[in-house]
Amino acid sequence: MTRADDACFMRVALSLGARGLGRTWPNPAVGCVLVREGRVIGRGWTQPGGQPHGEIVALRQAGCAARGATLYAGLEPCAHHGRSPPCAEALIEAGVARVVSALEDPDPRVAGRGHAMLRDAGLDLTIGVLGAEAAHMHRGFLMRLTHGRPMVTLKLATSFDGRIATASGESRWITGAQARRHVHAERARHDAVMIGAGTARADDPSLTVRGLGIAHQPVRLVVARGLELPETGRLAASAAQAPLWLVHDPGATDPARAEGWARRGARLLPVAGDSAGRLDPRAVLAALGAEGLTRIFCEGGGALAASLLGAGCVEELIGFTAGCVLGAEGQPAIGPVAMDRLADAPRFELREALPLGGDVLQRWSRA
Repeated sequence: MTRADDACFMRVALSLGARGLGRTWPNPAVGCVLVREGRVIGRGWTQPGGQPHGEIVALRQAGCAARGATLYAGLEPCAHHGRSPPCAEALIEAGVARVVSALEDPDPRVAGRGHAMLRDAGLDLTIGVLGAEAAHMHRGFLMRLTHGRPMVTLKLATSFDGRIATASGESRWITGAQARRHVHAERARHDAVMIGAGTARADDPSLTVRGLGIAHQPVRLVVARGLELPETGRLAASAAQAPLWLVHDPGATDPARAEGWARRGARLLPVAGDSAGRLDPRAVLAALGAEGLTRIFCEGGGALAASLLGAGCVEELIGFTAGCVLGAEGQPAIGPVAMDRLADAPRFELREALPLGGDVLQRWSRA
């Protein structure tokens, strides 16, 4: 195989892995392709819940044809015994001749051991093909391992002048149907959807994935210091049907209110407030990372968005901009961030910009 061939097949493996995003946490969403004489004989990606791994799916599809084949994997094959034997061991037993891996897995249970097992067994090993692309796709998984927290994507749907509602609070709908459908697709690609208590009170959202024919639902997260949330709204009514986690400060929460939400089926995640009585976004994300979440889609509101940006905890911005103007009296998308110098503003690099119905989609990644 040439370098161009390796890059081509690895690109396929990464695209397959992306199909599992939002469904495999705390495991990574790894795609794999088995190739023999230039022809794909097996393909797979990590299945919901993290099992089986993509390598096993591809091996089962290829059967005995895997002997002598080349495997392209978006991440180092695992080397530890968990709910199943190591994927590296399965590749060796299947007689795979060569493995092309995009990236070493920093998980302490793997961390080069999978590659070492393959190399010691005599397999031809190539590491680092499309490594930057793989790191970008796996950044939620990698961030949880290296920083102890999930990656955060902040979504903003605004008027041309950056407003999310009129002065009276009217916001449905600033953007069009295609933009809203895209938001549902983004929800499905993340482990969890997060909002603040103010947005929960003002918008009464359900935060579910709808209109895509997808049964899977992400975890719904509400950051509500005192659990002061409407007890007759959509979230309360659906707490037993789709996962609902409420992040709160136990020192600021009425125990009876907490018990009421638990009875409805919500999961309570306590995080102690800081000296000023606020929930530190870093502490909130650390608690969510400890629960296994790797990718969070934040849909506001302004105060939560500002706190995450101010703490340097946003890795990706997704903006949907409509061709309307609401004026200075409209509600801003981002709350105060206590910043005096332009040099202190968080910077992001544009990765994608395209028209979406009557709106414009922009995707930015942290510089």
